[in-house]
This record gives sequence, structure tokens and C-alpha cells, in this order.
Amino acid sequence: MANDSRPLSPHLQIYRWQITMTLSILHRVTGFGLGLGALLVTWWLMAAAQGEERFNTFQAFAHSPIGKLMIFGWVWSFVFHFLNGIRHLVWDTGRGFTIKQAANSAWFVLILSVVGALVIWCAARGGV
Repeated sequence: MANDSRPLSPHLQIYRWQITMTLSILHRVTGFGLGLGALLVTWWLMAAAQGEERFNTFQAFAHSPIGKLMIFGWVWSFVFHFLNGIRHLVWDTGRGFTIKQAANSAWFVLILSVVGALVIWCAARGGV
């Protein structure tokens, strides 16, 4: 027999989207992306070890639009995951738990991760 007076579990139609929710999801997604990026690095290293022809194949992929997008995404994932990990370490000390502090640190991590990835990208390409 079903009890209709029982409360329903909250879901996304109930919750208001927040920056802290976004960073929690992004942290998981970037962790997965770092694993995929490791496959790209493995391909690069294996191509370098297997000779010029294989390395040129990798280079052609890396310089294609999809290759550049994947490499930039991997760099951004690394910077974001690193900075958000530091944010979590600060939380482990018992600091930064107020709603305002959590939201401010989330925006700080998000903005700094984009800036950091762009700086690394430009420096790697000889632009800085």
C-alpha cells in the first residue's frame, strides 16, 4: 500500500542551480577528462618512440582543430582540477564553508582556471 503523504525526494526542478553545484559536477567531469587526456599523452609518447612517421601522424592530429580543442580542454581540465583540489584542501582545514565564501571561491577557481589555461596555452605556443 502506497503512502501518498510521504515527502518526495528533492530533484533539479526543486533546487535552484548554484555555482557550487556546477563546480562539483565539473570536478568530476574534469577528473574523467584527465584520464582521457592521459591516453592522448600516451599516444604522443608512443608515437615519439616509434619513429618519425608515427610522430608526424600524431602531430597532424594535434594541429587539427579537434586536436587543438582536445589539448586545450585537457590543459583547462588540469588547471581547474588542480585549483578546485586546493579549494577542497582549504575546506579540509574547516575554512570557507559559509555560503558566500563557497560561492566566491567557486567563481575564483572557475575564472582563474580559464585564465591559467589561456596563459599556459599561449606560453606553449610561444605567445607569452
